[in-house]
Amino acid sequence: MNEITPEEAKKQANRKSIKFIIVLFALYILFSQGNLFMNSVMSPGARFYSPYIAEHFDYIQGLKTALIKPAVWIIKLFGFYAIHNEMDVLVVNGPLLRINYSCLGLGVMSFLAAFVLAFPAPWKSTLKMLVIGLIAIYLLNIGRIAGLGLLFGMVHSQRNYFEYHHEIFNILVYIMIFIMLYFWIKRNTKRSTPAAPKS
Repeated sequence: MNEITPEEAKKQANRKSIKFIIVLFALYILFSQGNLFMNSVMSPGARFYSPYIAEHFDYIQGLKTALIKPAVWIIKLFGFYAIHNEMDVLVVNGPLLRINYSCLGLGVMSFLAAFVLAFPAPWKSTLKMLVIGLIAIYLLNIGRIAGLGLLFGMVHSQRNYFEYHHEIFNILVYIMIFIMLYFWIKRNTKRSTPAAPKS
């Protein structure tokens, strides 16, 4: 059995690191730009608009609806009356919230998916982390939309000042993602580390 020298081990580690960074970057560009392109394909009047795809494969509108309906339910749970359409949430005697593409969290979802798929971990662990991470981002986004509706409904004076909720949401989500990835990487690194030979 051939032993790997420290130099060879270092070279292998460097090659793995470079491969991870390249795959991470490529997948992030693919996912993030792919979502932007599909948004254009499914938005009337946009450059790449396709009525057929917009009618049959509009997952972006599907995600908007999946965010709006639970958020409205939460707002109503706190005693407010709220109505909605495909992209707006109106809290009666409160704010009008418009759910645009930038509100969907697809950027942070793209980063999470790219990182998890690029990292060398068993497929079962990869799939589990991917599902848990995407669901966590989705639930946080529902909480943000409902929270804004409730905050602006209760504190009218804040409606014109709380303009940075996208940035705050992204910071909180990225912090959550990095914490999750830290423990996930730590767990999978322990699994992949070979045991020391017995003397």
